[in-house]
Amino acid sequence: MRNRKFLFVHLLIVPVIAVALACVPALSAEAPHAMVVSESAQATQAGLEILKKGGNAIDAACATALALGVTNAASCGLGGGGFMLIYVARQGKFFALDFRETAPKAASADMYLRNGRPDEKLALLGPLAVGVPGQVAGIAAALERFGTMKFQQVAAPAIKLARDGFPLSHLLAGEIKWSQKYIAANPEFAKTFLEHDGSAPPEGTIIREPELARTLEMLGDRPDEKFYHGEIAREIASYIRKSGGIMTADDLADYRALWREPLHRAYQGTEVYVMPPPSSGGVLLEMLGMLEPGHLPGLGLNSPPYLARLAEVMRQGFIDRALYADPAFVHVPLDVLLSAKHIDEARNRALHHDRTSRMIPEAHDHGTSNLCVVDKDGNVVALTTTINTIFGSKMMVPKLGIVLNNEMDDFAVAPNVPNVYRLQGAKANEIAPGKRPLSSMTPIIVVRRGRPVMTTGGSGGPTILTGVLQVTLNILDFHLEPEQAVSTPRIHEQASPDMIFVEAAIPASTRDALSEMGYKLKVVPHLGAVAAITIEPGNLHGAFDPRKGGGAAGY
Repeated sequence: MRNRKFLFVHLLIVPVIAVALACVPALSAEAPHAMVVSESAQATQAGLEILKKGGNAIDAACATALALGVTNAASCGLGGGGFMLIYVARQGKFFALDFRETAPKAASADMYLRNGRPDEKLALLGPLAVGVPGQVAGIAAALERFGTMKFQQVAAPAIKLARDGFPLSHLLAGEIKWSQKYIAANPEFAKTFLEHDGSAPPEGTIIREPELARTLEMLGDRPDEKFYHGEIAREIASYIRKSGGIMTADDLADYRALWREPLHRAYQGTEVYVMPPPSSGGVLLEMLGMLEPGHLPGLGLNSPPYLARLAEVMRQGFIDRALYADPAFVHVPLDVLLSAKHIDEARNRALHHDRTSRMIPEAHDHGTSNLCVVDKDGNVVALTTTINTIFGSKMMVPKLGIVLNNEMDDFAVAPNVPNVYRLQGAKANEIAPGKRPLSSMTPIIVVRRGRPVMTTGGSGGPTILTGVLQVTLNILDFHLEPEQAVSTPRIHEQASPDMIFVEAAIPASTRDALSEMGYKLKVVPHLGAVAAITIEPGNLHGAFDPRKGGGAAGY
């Protein structure tokens, strides 16, 4: 259990350890027409290249996501999935695309029980941890409905990066070093990411992924057909089955990305649009609702009273998060959870919570990347993509160069057994064949008087929710520029474990004041990573998070 607790704290902060002391380029960029922000400078340039060639925000978002799967291979890629929130300017409408992974047909609620006891490692490492990937289906669906380019056009920058190589970032170098023993156990994996002597390569080493480049080329311009049927599907299924897994070619053939109706709610003169379940977007709306009448600027940004209020609101949100799950399997009572009555009651509990008697709720992603794109026509995309923890299941498919997710850990492994993020498994989120696990990924787009004014999203497991919340408040309530908004120190409270995670950059006097209020604190170097773009006519301002690094660029 001690090691498990260490892993939880490590996973909250590991994506940023690598860049904490590194020299990074300017965190923000301004441009009059279009903007791309992501967690990789090379991926951002891939998206910008597509925009300059006439592609729209959807084309550029897909190109950026594919490039992230190369340069941030520990975080995302073809073996994962995610969510895409889209605003189409010519229609003035929002669209939500769910390409979250699904449980294989042979999966069951008790699949991780061994001798009557849950073995949660099986949901984290190896073939039983892998959910059916949705990334390719999501990109194909987005391009088919709203794109202006073919798949091979938007994949071209990623193919070039994978084939010709890219300099290893401080971030990925750290993640390879942390995962070295797992990578070394897989020859294909080791050939790609380790030195000839088996050591972890230093920052700046040129990394090439030729197998992944060939796979991207094999996908042609009908990537959903090529990936989920035929040679690629057979290769993935065969590797997983030979390794002891349960996923089959039929699981891949039956996968579908889903278009869903976005959720939205008014906040401080704006309308905030989010992903619906199985995303936790509704939880963010509930938190904003609890905070709306709070006159937050009067409390002072990151003052002890302000942080205490945030912590209690976060706590109430995570308690309600236990009711969220795949809506195809579980009724999520959004009409109740987002009602004025429920939000008023939750706000009252947050304001009058007795800290001497903390409830523990039944309530999950960390190898994750986020990107935001705005194009010259006013289209906006916020996309979050993941393979869950660092390098997912620690498996790479031979010949294909695809790193497989370990998204099954985002389900409830067993009743009252916490996952790697210490979030306890709720009945609503138990494993079932074809089901999509609950996710903390929360891309958002904010509108004022019918026009988008900002977009943001993050990575970092459950800290995505609280990070996106704080950056949104920093921009809307405290009127910070994006660079300040994403750089300002943050906290995180998820009800279980019984503590507030506090970034070390928050002054000791503030931490002492919170302790005196009765809060138990855990000081950590950093919490997750959030990117943001603010949108004004002729003035786009984007910023990536210095905690993880990345790129912001426009024209």
